[in-house]
Amino acid sequence: MQAAAIVAAYRAIRTARTPQGAVGWVVFLLSAPHFALPFYLVLGHSRFPGYVSARRSARSVVDALKKYGAEHGAARGGSETAEGRTIAAFEGMTDLPAVSGNSVRLLVDGDATFGAILDAIRSAESYVLAQYYILRDDRIGAEFRECLMAKAREGCTVRLLYDALGSHGLPQSYFEELKAAGVVVRNFHSIRQPRSRLQINFRNHRKIVIVDGAAGFVGGLNVGDEYMGRDPKFGPWRDTHLRIDGPVVTQLQLVFVEDWHWATGERLELNWQPRRQADDEDALIVATGPADEVEAGSLYFCNAINAAQTRLWIASPYFVPDIDIMRALELAVLRGVDVRLLIPDRRDHWLAWLAAFEFVGEIATSGVTVLRYGEGFMHQKVILVDDRFASVGTVNLDNRSCRLNFEVTALVFDERFAAEVAAMLEADFAKARPHGERVATLSRFTRRVAAPAARLFAPIL
Repeated sequence: MQAAAIVAAYRAIRTARTPQGAVGWVVFLLSAPHFALPFYLVLGHSRFPGYVSARRSARSVVDALKKYGAEHGAARGGSETAEGRTIAAFEGMTDLPAVSGNSVRLLVDGDATFGAILDAIRSAESYVLAQYYILRDDRIGAEFRECLMAKAREGCTVRLLYDALGSHGLPQSYFEELKAAGVVVRNFHSIRQPRSRLQINFRNHRKIVIVDGAAGFVGGLNVGDEYMGRDPKFGPWRDTHLRIDGPVVTQLQLVFVEDWHWATGERLELNWQPRRQADDEDALIVATGPADEVEAGSLYFCNAINAAQTRLWIASPYFVPDIDIMRALELAVLRGVDVRLLIPDRRDHWLAWLAAFEFVGEIATSGVTVLRYGEGFMHQKVILVDDRFASVGTVNLDNRSCRLNFEVTALVFDERFAAEVAAMLEADFAKARPHGERVATLSRFTRRVAAPAARLFAPIL
């Protein structure tokens, strides 16, 4: 056991993403090998190598999308302006260009989101692609299942990809009914698959629906009644999703194709030529995860923060960031940017909620306005930069989203859309209270002991 711990410690030194992580693993492994080694085998991975090889197999699709994107180049591209350089950095993370000719519709909360998604699925003519982190066998879960089954019976090809960890409570009968109706169901990350058995710390946190390669949906809502505001524990559920039409749908579809190939080994024949839309909005899909060659999740946040000149408004259900993001936020305040962070007052994950008090306290001292949303639970993942662009997706402002989860977000470079997001967030701010008021209600033990202790788990929260 000691020899195995030494080998694991050496591997941690070589592969850990931060010096602090390497030191932590080495001390743990060498001082308590019997306890540490099993934890390291599950939690110590920093990359998802099998997915990297799966991504290379889709190279021909990526190259085709680059050519397609060149034909629909975003009007704001080019490196001669600060905005152009910001977009270029996002493009570098994805290896794809921002594209014009899109129409983006903001969907606020569950009724609007699932109303739009189910209507789009019902209108499908050729195929439906759906991918979720959490699926539940409840009221909205049953409605979603029945909608997929109905399209499959009509002759449409329907594919559903789910994460076994996020959907661990789903009964097998849910999948059996789907399969019996002709829906092709696959598990992205089965803990029963040999290649991923010891990689359960990685999650596919994406929420994607694509209809006929022409319409796409992405955002914060999973399929469950709590996302419809029906869970008395959370009360009203505040979340945001998007419907996207136009050339950028091909990029969202590529994210699904890569994930599907990882899970199945299949190459899909799909529509890669959606029509341009009259709204002509510029957009880009940024997909991040542990298969990235660089830490794209953290870079995504840092690039957005550094681009802000007048205002930076962020809504995130969790706030457990890395040091680079913390310093970027502090610098934005020093530049005179109006930096606001909206987080939930209620909690769904106790440890992450507790750890956030330490980070929020530090960032509030630097001048960031921190507001706690109080009307139910807030789960949206939204960034607004000036009046120039905004993003909506699945990426939380925490280490898990930046380093361990497969995530996806849509960036929209359009003043009209940014104004719509600003109005939405202003309405949310009106339902929030200052962070300091919440801190005053915490016990001395929570402030002095529990929150600092929870911060120790930040690398995996």
